[in-house]
Amino acid sequence: MQAAVDRPEAPTTIRTDLGAIFISLELSRSTWLITSLSPVGGEKLSKHSVRGSDVAGLLERFAQLREKARARTGEVFPLIVIQEAGLDGFWIHRVLRAEGIESHVVDPASIATSRRRRRAKTDRIDGEALVRTLLAYKRGEPRVCAMVKAPTPEEEDRRRVCRERKVLIAERVQHVNRVKGLLFCQGITGYEPLRRDRRERLEELRTGDGRGDVARHQGHRARVRRHPLGGGALPTLR
Repeated sequence: MQAAVDRPEAPTTIRTDLGAIFISLELSRSTWLITSLSPVGGEKLSKHSVRGSDVAGLLERFAQLREKARARTGEVFPLIVIQEAGLDGFWIHRVLRAEGIESHVVDPASIATSRRRRRAKTDRIDGEALVRTLLAYKRGEPRVCAMVKAPTPEEEDRRRVCRERKVLIAERVQHVNRVKGLLFCQGITGYEPLRRDRRERLEELRTGDGRGDVARHQGHRARVRRHPLGGGALPTLR
């Protein structure tokens, strides 16, 4: 992945001569924060917000920015949008591309941010930092950030299967350890919850002090039976 380089902490002058409206998106579940820089606004950044997942409201705000710039200059400027790669995935990026909007998804770890700004992390700082990063990227400055190549929906589905499998394997290990722990405290060892004959073997278990009916003592057999790996179905991971 492309490495980021150190930048001076003093803010640099924002160039607005690239003939476009530059927009950054800060996404959360409840609110989408829009920070924009228009060629007709000098160095002043404007900020607006829409409700989270409100794509129609987002596109309406974009149209308002473009119309405001057109009314002042008589020109129609293209929109260039940047957002951080995160939990939202790439569906918003795809929506913007489908609308003919130039969209970029950046690896947030690749953006150089001063320690002072990290300590004072706010949406305002993040929004401005993303716009500045986008401007520098479009100017062709080297190593300013690393843009992420958006996967196709099919590629995302394949990745999701792999991630879900890892989660299920980790959960299965936890279940196995819990079942073994419940039995070990009664002096029972050697029981493997993943074996196909686990139900039959559960009936044959004897505690360390010779008791054969584990269910009479603290309900351990009942706990094991209720457990997904004790007597219930075992998820298949292939």
